[in-house]
Amino acid sequence: MVAQNGKDLLIKMDMTGAGLFETVAGLRATRISFNAETVDVTSLESEGGWRELLGGAGVKSASISGSGVFKDEGTDERARQIFFDGEVPACQVVVPDFGVIEGPFMVTSLEYSGSHNGEANYELSLASAGALTFTAL
Repeated sequence: MVAQNGKDLLIKMDMTGAGLFETVAGLRATRISFNAETVDVTSLESEGGWRELLGGAGVKSASISGSGVFKDEGTDERARQIFFDGEVPACQVVVPDFGVIEGPFMVTSLEYSGSHNGEANYELSLASAGALTFTAL
């Protein structure tokens, strides 16, 4: 695999509730992480005293985060609306030469910052709120 452009990792949100996905504008850094809780089934009979885990039994989750600058009033307004209304819209994360992860996500954090002589910035965090699908590119 050759090196990828970081700017090609995109976070997209369903802007209308009808499956119209738009890239969250102005992001400079994006990240997705997958997690799975473990279920420990170790017993006195576990070989050599080693921990044993029950495969496929733990809760799976994904989190998305991004930070950037304000560039598009529409996506900024939609992110605020989603947060304050407690909506759980469909989102997509496009990972170049890997695939597209899609499913419901909740905005768990929305932060704004700025300095006297710099641009206004924001940070956005989302947590999976249901089953996700993966489509290979």
